[in-house]
Amino acid sequence: MAIRLGDEAPNFTAQTTEGEINFHEWLGDDWGVLFSHPKDYTPVCTTELGYMARLKPEFEKRNVKIIGLSVDPVENHRGWSEDIREATGNAPNYPMIGDTDLKISKLYNMLPATIEGTSEGRTAMDNMTVRNVFVIGPDKKIKLIIVYPMSTGRNFDEVLRVIDSLQLTANYSVATPVNWKDGDDCIIVPAVSNEEAIEKFPAGWKEVKPYLRITPQPNKVKGESRSA
Repeated sequence: MAIRLGDEAPNFTAQTTEGEINFHEWLGDDWGVLFSHPKDYTPVCTTELGYMARLKPEFEKRNVKIIGLSVDPVENHRGWSEDIREATGNAPNYPMIGDTDLKISKLYNMLPATIEGTSEGRTAMDNMTVRNVFVIGPDKKIKLIIVYPMSTGRNFDEVLRVIDSLQLTANYSVATPVNWKDGDDCIIVPAVSNEEAIEKFPAGWKEVKPYLRITPQPNKVKGESRSA
């Protein structure tokens, strides 16, 4: 069964570079980013893992935990980590799951459930669909899914931007427009009437269309609007 936005993130127990974890228990009440890789010692993934390590403080500011997954044994991850440090200046400072039995890749619909066997003998091309980013909320629900081809490095600055939007819109009756970034104007959601908006958005708004009302970001202005 396909995983969709709003579904509960499937729970699992797995071996990682930081020991065995139960995924939901490991997340606790925090947000999470699970990002997957088709094989160790692959060039694009090497750059991604190093950059994610550098960005970790930014995720921590947002109460977001990071966890990686690669379809190879944990022992291989440790050797790859040293290569990543040498290549990028940053070794992974977050757990990396070893999905040797392909269980998690199947559970998250990254590989067909009908595939048999283990990671042994499988190439990166065999696992090319294991290139996902999942953002998971404190309620354990899937908030974002992005799937990348092997030839294109992921944009983790964009993942941070989306998390800023998700956390803002979870607390206020707003949506974020195209190319929005933290501090930009927002959209009042259509479910809020003008009468309600007067109370919720004391900074006011510009009505571009009856269904498109632009207001300053609620938690960035004096007289912050009430949460939804």
